[in-house]
Amino acid sequence: MGQKREVPKPLQQLLAWDVEVTNAFVKFVETKCGPMTNYKGYLKGLEYSCHGIPWFLFTGAFIFYVASPSLLQLLVNIFIALVLDVVVVAVVKAVSRRRRPQGNNTKDMFPTISVDKFSFPSGHATRAVLLTSILCLQYNLWLPMSVLVSAWGGAVCVSRVLLRRHHLLDVLGGVVFGVLEARVMSWLWLSQHAAQYVVGCFLDETQAGASYDV
Repeated sequence: MGQKREVPKPLQQLLAWDVEVTNAFVKFVETKCGPMTNYKGYLKGLEYSCHGIPWFLFTGAFIFYVASPSLLQLLVNIFIALVLDVVVVAVVKAVSRRRRPQGNNTKDMFPTISVDKFSFPSGHATRAVLLTSILCLQYNLWLPMSVLVSAWGGAVCVSRVLLRRHHLLDVLGGVVFGVLEARVMSWLWLSQHAAQYVVGCFLDETQAGASYDV
């Protein structure tokens, strides 16, 4: 058996403070709005809306069916961003190994990989911030749409605490990593031609009527 990792005292104090502040925040919200069980359906909806599995499945599937070059470019870049996010979050969680809050109901969680038993950072928060940044900054969305997308991203982050999936610092850490990932994606962003070439590598270019022959 491996030796149990010793956590430095300053970090222990920070984590204890985080637990206390998180509990106080949830209690404050419940005082103002009522028990979170009354809003469980809405909070779970936000959880599903930003879960990695549906995003991977739908993004990957639509890549091979869209005809618009600009939409194809968006989907390919989003898929790359999702891969980047999964790698970053998995590595950081494996290193940090912080347990989820005591109030979390693991059986109530959407199917997750084993590393997701850890809490820092919040993968939903990183993904929400990453996707919001891509949609709002790379595509200069119409203002009302930008507000709507940003509100969704913020709501996903807050829901992680109210569902007791994460502590506040887990979510704040997720926000920071999401911003950094968005920055990296701005450097890696594929052009329309590059995106078409990537997709073309996975298609039979000799197929009659193929849309992505290069």
